[in-house]
Amino acid sequence: MRYRTLDPKLIIETAEKLEERVAERFPDAGLRGVAAELVSLSRDLAKGAKALEAPIWWLRVLIVAAVVAGTLMFLFVGTVLPFDRISKPGDAVQSVQGIEASLNMVILAIVGFLALIRSEERIKRKQVFRQLHGLRSLIHVIDMHQLTKDPATLSASFKPTAHSPVRITNAADLARYLDYCSEMLSITGKIAALFAQSVNDDVVIDGVNDIENLASNLSRKIWQKITLIEGRPQDGRPGKKNQS
Repeated sequence: MRYRTLDPKLIIETAEKLEERVAERFPDAGLRGVAAELVSLSRDLAKGAKALEAPIWWLRVLIVAAVVAGTLMFLFVGTVLPFDRISKPGDAVQSVQGIEASLNMVILAIVGFLALIRSEERIKRKQVFRQLHGLRSLIHVIDMHQLTKDPATLSASFKPTAHSPVRITNAADLARYLDYCSEMLSITGKIAALFAQSVNDDVVIDGVNDIENLASNLSRKIWQKITLIEGRPQDGRPGKKNQS
């Protein structure tokens, strides 16, 4: 089963190594703080996903108690209360009304029972989306950091304005910076997948897929920039891929 499920420990270790690499290459960049936040968030969400694997015992005990109480009530109503004294024998109208009321009660009891059974699923689903909200916000923060990293600034003809942000002028450093952003986005997708692994719920799986699609789409934009950087001619030769 080792290669069939995601290991939260390995995801956290990957995030920690990425933070160290960012700190070594860009010690003064804001991306270093984002990498540290990713490590912290990965630890918290890994614990949260693990906790969701366990059943909510107090809720299950409450459901069992409610079912037992409802069953005893039906038995009491059907066997103890003297309905034969309330209605006259041979009264067809009241008999039909009694049967209809009984059927309605049974239907309502079944609906209520199903609602109780799914209550644990709804509680866990709410907890998952509350934690995924923070992960989605971090994805947009990562995207903001790569937003101004434009390969066009490496051109000799590029002229910055007075309000231009601080740029990375080295092609290798710029490609590595963007690659780090792409790796962070990939890690966020794997963190989200931990919840789909812990909670077998279609709504949760759809929410995790949305997170992964968002991270993949933003990563695709980043790799378009990296491709432009690596394809730049350097000293009359095609650009070469930078090594980490």
